[in-house]
Amino acid sequence: MAKFSRILAWLIVASLGTLAVATIALHRGEQISAMWLVLAAACTYALGYRFYSKFISAKVLALDSLRATPAERLDNGRDFVPTNKWVVFGHHFAAIAGPGPLIGPVLAAQFGYLPGTLWILAGAVFGGCVQDFVILLFSVRRDGKSLTEMAREEIGRVGGFVAYVAVLSIIVILLGAGALIVVNALKSSPWGVFTIAMTIPIAVLMGFYVRRMRPGKVLESSVLGFALVILAILAGQWISQNAITAPWFTFTAPTLAIVIIIYGYAASALPVWLLLAPRDYLSTFVKLGTIGLLAIGIIVWHPTLRMPPLTRFVDGTGPVFSGSVFPFAFITIACGAISGFHSLISSGTTPKLIRCETETRMVGYGAMMAESMVAILATIAACVLQPGTYFAINSPAGIVGKTADAAAATISGWGFPVTAEGMHALAQAVGEQTLFNRTGGAPAFAVGMAQIFSNSLGGQAVMAIWYHFAIMFEALFILTVLDAGTRVGRFMVQDALGHLWKPLGRTSWYPSILATSALIVGAWGYFLWQGVKDPLGGINSLWPLFGICNQLLATVALCVATTIIVKTHKARFAPVTVVPLTWLIAVTFTASWHKMFDPNPRIGFLAQARQLSAGVPSHEVSRLIFNDRLDAVVTGILVSLVTLILLESAWLWMRVISGHKQAEVKEVPFVMTRFAEEQG
Repeated sequence: MAKFSRILAWLIVASLGTLAVATIALHRGEQISAMWLVLAAACTYALGYRFYSKFISAKVLALDSLRATPAERLDNGRDFVPTNKWVVFGHHFAAIAGPGPLIGPVLAAQFGYLPGTLWILAGAVFGGCVQDFVILLFSVRRDGKSLTEMAREEIGRVGGFVAYVAVLSIIVILLGAGALIVVNALKSSPWGVFTIAMTIPIAVLMGFYVRRMRPGKVLESSVLGFALVILAILAGQWISQNAITAPWFTFTAPTLAIVIIIYGYAASALPVWLLLAPRDYLSTFVKLGTIGLLAIGIIVWHPTLRMPPLTRFVDGTGPVFSGSVFPFAFITIACGAISGFHSLISSGTTPKLIRCETETRMVGYGAMMAESMVAILATIAACVLQPGTYFAINSPAGIVGKTADAAAATISGWGFPVTAEGMHALAQAVGEQTLFNRTGGAPAFAVGMAQIFSNSLGGQAVMAIWYHFAIMFEALFILTVLDAGTRVGRFMVQDALGHLWKPLGRTSWYPSILATSALIVGAWGYFLWQGVKDPLGGINSLWPLFGICNQLLATVALCVATTIIVKTHKARFAPVTVVPLTWLIAVTFTASWHKMFDPNPRIGFLAQARQLSAGVPSHEVSRLIFNDRLDAVVTGILVSLVTLILLESAWLWMRVISGHKQAEVKEVPFVMTRFAEEQG
């Protein structure tokens, strides 16, 4: 009877999920409720976790609860620490959930809600969750080794070198794109600038509080930090409305870019306990709390999706970014569907904390599902806006016009009515001077989030507070990624330079810290400056470049995973990783070709350079031409390197399967766990 009840329950879940997905995919009449997206996601993730992840656990990976993990065998109380699975889950989710699952779906909403939603659901269950899960387990069985180390040992020298270059490249471009999003969200916004600026001394105070003033009192520090953040948001409203103080915090985009570059350098060089650790902690509970509130707001208000399922811009003429729905929707939404960046976390700190092998399923597959739900919520936040409002916020001045009236006329001409007066009223409602041309996705997400919150939790009177809370929420963890990413990049540069001169490889030597911090900050700062000066808003070129790099890194990760599966004589199960790998190759290589060689200047880097060359020469134009050519070269180099690792991997798979090469994996020997009785 119990078995029949379970079968019936899962049949109901499958039926509800099918109904929800069919409603989303086939509805072409009246606007639908956002709750259909929530229901489709919940059912899809439940089925994926219960059945697909269980199949992978049992057949592909053969998880063994009796096998000791490196956290147990190498426990040193610092890097390797057996940790409660829920704590590890929270750590892993906070680490992987950067700006991608929020920004990508908002940008891709220019195609309508349908392409992004379907990609998020299918991509996560069959791609992203699988990648995170298998890489985490394989790292656990190799004493927590990084993706680059696993690539070098399992595939070969070329694999290791390509992985290193891909990792460093994605870090640089990720940080440049993330910083640009913060700049576009905070320019001409004294309220937002003040609030974010105050999180820095708040984080430093939390660091001193836990380390010096009240050692170990984490709960007290958390309450203090949260209270001060709320106070900063409320004080920011007064600052922005005061004629004397408002100009102090009103910055142009170039000025903000310089400030953030200086901040990134300081954050990389400061001791980790002073800013990075407390800010990470502050970001984590603000992030989890806000996502929870957003989910509650959607359930309470159950808003209607104003954006159509498909827009006229699926043909590639979109104003937010150029390119047709294939392949650009699939590189715009990376995090939330499948993200190579996650493989760095799954082979970073997380495998050193896993207490039992079987917990990798919940942490690896489960945390990625949670991030994918964040991407669904972001899609809803963007699509509850009136389409005209969405395009007014996200379209650059170079496309729609520099004045409010011109932008409103252009967007209305596309069939998405909007007025300058209506946008002005909305800007006043959220406490901003203007919402036109706020490219980058963050402001649009914040407006949608503020509407959801104000309609379900407080009313229109507090919409401005909710908007700036959302901006603080986004900018806070983007800057946290900036902090951590700069530091990780600095470690990688130090490791490489240490082969040339050993003192440069010492992570504790301050001259090396200062020099390598300057190198990594200079690298992502260049891409940030390039985006700030781009007349099309920067996102049109920088976000697709980031998406390509991210998905190429996922390609490398899936090559490593497939190689290990083949070497363990389970080639019949290789499609689990080969299918998403094949899809990523099709998407990223097609997108890369378009970004390099497409004749449309709004899509192809080289075409835009040729168009600029035909105009009036100037220093600014020359710099833009150089940037376009540099972006094309970066894309070409990365594609060439990943092609090498694909060829090397495929050759290795064929030799192992045909028996011409002995399969040898680099797993550590089996050791019985001392926790066996507890798990019993």
